[in-house]
Formats: sequence, C-alpha cells, structure tokens
Amino acid sequence: MIKRKQLRDRGKIKLSNYFQEFKEGERVAVVRELAMNPKFPKQIQGRSGVILEKRGNSYIVKINDLNKEKHYIIHPVHLRRLK
Repeated sequence: MIKRKQLRDRGKIKLSNYFQEFKEGERVAVVRELAMNPKFPKQIQGRSGVILEKRGNSYIVKINDLNKEKHYIIHPVHLRRLK
C-alpha cells in the first residue's frame, strides 16, 4: 500500500492525471493520489475495475469484492488505465 510520496513529489498533482478521460467499458486500476483530499477507502487501493459511466468530473467504477459487485464514484486522478 502506498503510504508516502517521494520528497520531490510531495503535494504535487500531475495535471495530465487530473484531467484524463476514460470511455465506458475501459479497465482501470485504482491507485490513491496521496496529495488529494478527501481520501477514499483503503480496501480498494490496488484493485482493478471497469468504468460504467461518467458522473460530473468523476467516474463510476464497478469493482468485484469477492462475489459481490460494488460501484464506487472515483475522481480520475486516482485511476490508471490498464491495457
């Protein structure tokens, strides 16, 4: 789990990550951006899911938690595109 940023990167947010766009059905990984508040649940850190739709500036991501399907609203700064 990510606990700290490197010294040079503290407090910085990459604008390309902040404004990135995703399409419906794309696979993404959830990686917390430590410089952003509010934080979201630690249990979804490192998980992967599918983009369902865009809501405002954020995206609804479907993540399977064991046998249950859960939906989270996550800002794109916390998402990384998977191939």
